[in-house]
Amino acid sequence: MRLQSKGRLAALLASTMFTGLAAPALAQTAASQLEEVVVTAQKRSENLQDVPVSVQAIGTERLDELQISDMTDYARFLPNVTIQTAAPGFSTIYMRGVASGENNNHSGPLPSVGVYLDEQPVTTITGPLDIHVYDIARVEVLAGPQGTLYGASSQAGTIRIITNKPSPSGFSAAYDLEANKISHGDYGYGFEGYVNQPLGESMAVRLVAWAQHDAGYIDNVPGSLTYPTGPVTVNNAPLVENDYNEVDTYGARAALRVDLNENWTVTPTLNAQRTEADGGFAYDPGKGDLNVSRFRPERSDDKWYQAAMTIEGTASDLDIVYAGALMKRWMDSESDYSDYSYFYDTLAGYADYWRDDAGNAHDVSQYIQAKDVYKKQSHELRISTPSDQPLRVTGGLFYQRQTHNIQQRYKIDSLAEATEVPGWPDTIWLTKQLRVDRDTAAFADLSFDATERLTFNAGIRFFKARNSLVGFFGFGEGYSGSTGVAACFAPEDVEGSPCTNVDKVTEDKGHTYRLNAQYDIDEDRMVYVTYSTGYRPGGINRRGTLPPYESDYLKNLEFGWKTTWLQNRLRWNGAIYSESWDDFQFSFLGANGLTEIRNAGNAKMKGIETDLNWLVAEGLTLTGAAAYTDAELDEDYIPDPTAPPAAPKGTSLPVTAKFKGNLTARYEWTVGEMEAHLQGSVVHTTSAWPDLRLDDRAIIGKLPAYTTVDLAAGLQRANWRVEAFAKNLLDEEGQLDRGVQCVPGVCTRVFVTPIRPRTIGVRFGQSF
Repeated sequence: MRLQSKGRLAALLASTMFTGLAAPALAQTAASQLEEVVVTAQKRSENLQDVPVSVQAIGTERLDELQISDMTDYARFLPNVTIQTAAPGFSTIYMRGVASGENNNHSGPLPSVGVYLDEQPVTTITGPLDIHVYDIARVEVLAGPQGTLYGASSQAGTIRIITNKPSPSGFSAAYDLEANKISHGDYGYGFEGYVNQPLGESMAVRLVAWAQHDAGYIDNVPGSLTYPTGPVTVNNAPLVENDYNEVDTYGARAALRVDLNENWTVTPTLNAQRTEADGGFAYDPGKGDLNVSRFRPERSDDKWYQAAMTIEGTASDLDIVYAGALMKRWMDSESDYSDYSYFYDTLAGYADYWRDDAGNAHDVSQYIQAKDVYKKQSHELRISTPSDQPLRVTGGLFYQRQTHNIQQRYKIDSLAEATEVPGWPDTIWLTKQLRVDRDTAAFADLSFDATERLTFNAGIRFFKARNSLVGFFGFGEGYSGSTGVAACFAPEDVEGSPCTNVDKVTEDKGHTYRLNAQYDIDEDRMVYVTYSTGYRPGGINRRGTLPPYESDYLKNLEFGWKTTWLQNRLRWNGAIYSESWDDFQFSFLGANGLTEIRNAGNAKMKGIETDLNWLVAEGLTLTGAAAYTDAELDEDYIPDPTAPPAAPKGTSLPVTAKFKGNLTARYEWTVGEMEAHLQGSVVHTTSAWPDLRLDDRAIIGKLPAYTTVDLAAGLQRANWRVEAFAKNLLDEEGQLDRGVQCVPGVCTRVFVTPIRPRTIGVRFGQSF
């Protein structure tokens, strides 16, 4: 294994002239050169090649060329980014291997990667919004700790989705239509469109809308369960359905730009989206590929809106920006939990406790009905000195408050009233809690040109975090005499709860910082070295016997380069890094299937990432990506001092593959009065473990390596365009996640979340 790892790293270093990280949109200028890419990664507009940070930017054209419409799509082309997903709206993002395999519970740690929509954070307590990607200027990916400029939820990195803004310069509009067919599945379709309308010389509005139907490809096949208690046999005949995991997404964005004068601009924006998903997105290998037997309906309805305001202007020589937003998100979901019921009854006669009012054994299949309401407000005020001066300073204040109103009902139909949670029919377990996370910060970033070629940079962020959890969780008194209702110590605090048995608060304060030196070798090449830190606030364990978990910190030492060659026809960037993750937070299902969060110890990550954009010849471009990540425990993980380590020192961290890379070739040429193109993309990901603990790995198994191939061909004439495409052309059976429905060792049936099977389709669009 050690020799193979070294071989892969050597191969990566040797092949950086042929592969690279996710690239911005390419365009041929009149001089047949690569187009300059402007990013705002450091909260200033700068040329990508001048930014001493590991940044990748996928621009408007390339987002369209790669058929990118959501988070899972663009993550494929970002080798230092990994997504673990259970269903639309239920995804966790990781960067550079900073992952412990969290179970994504509502009472778990905050995310370690922040997601921004323009200037405003859109990461909720349990994960980011999955924003439909259309009429987007670029997606910027900032690797490594971004704690100084972006705060707590950017411990491992930040992803920024930058929208196209209204422009008073002229009218423009476009629309795109799509139809597709999924192998082993059904038909999908979609519509996207925008209008940019000037309202005089100093005002414009931009309206964007989308509606997309994603076809299902997983079949809910006939099956039965026999609960030993009784015995009682149940089947899923009423729910049998082919292609049952279909998704409908629709939304809109409206932005207004008002130039108050030559110095000040106000841009209010309203974003809204709804995603309705039916069925589940994991299959049971024991039932065959893409087959599962579920015994209760499964669905989710994810609705959100965000009202944002950005005010930009200058006063004297200072640039001033205020960015604020209010966001609300509702998630209603229902999921089958019968696997939990079956295995616990098989092992412990579980169903004997859940009889009906007559004392009879009956169908004890559990299911979960959840209603989650998130609210988030964020405000940032920052001031920057002129960017053309040798000394440049950016400073600001930040405030964020986010809440999660949690309601989860674990239900069994026809449950005896004596064992119900009071006031909640057929409910054996209820979680009714309010979680509030607050983050206040002040930050400063300074850059100084010591010489014409040497620049030093330093940044610092002082923060204060407060996390609280209040409400109820547990059983009714008819089942438990020590937990749930029996453990209540106060009347109802959260509306709808029977009483209060958890009321905890934890606070933390500290600082993060960054030191950087940049040296310009010449006008086309520069190198930099960075030492930076990131943090994630601690929080509360709702189980009364467990203490709060503490903040964890990430330290990063990085050497990087930004280079341009061949008269601006070749762009090659990259970074080598070494990171240490101290007292990292690890969440898992503990006793009785209740989430526990502990500080697991220390881990270390090291790797290399590189990107290449090459205008090979007239009409032919190559772009690509590669990252090698070696992430492992730096000490034994010992949750129980009386037992052997759950994961010894040297155990690889979960989720992230050691190698991930992609390569895209695109050729454009003229056919009469039409422009034609042909494009092919290859993405490869090596294997990874979905869990940290060795015993769990033995049950759950490993995510296998896989390679996908995409093809596209199209024509454009005047204002219309048409394209045929195939995603995952070879119908590779890749896996995004593996897991069981309760504690491994109790539940042993493994469910697999696959990548989307081969999808073939056609798109037609017009621009005006």
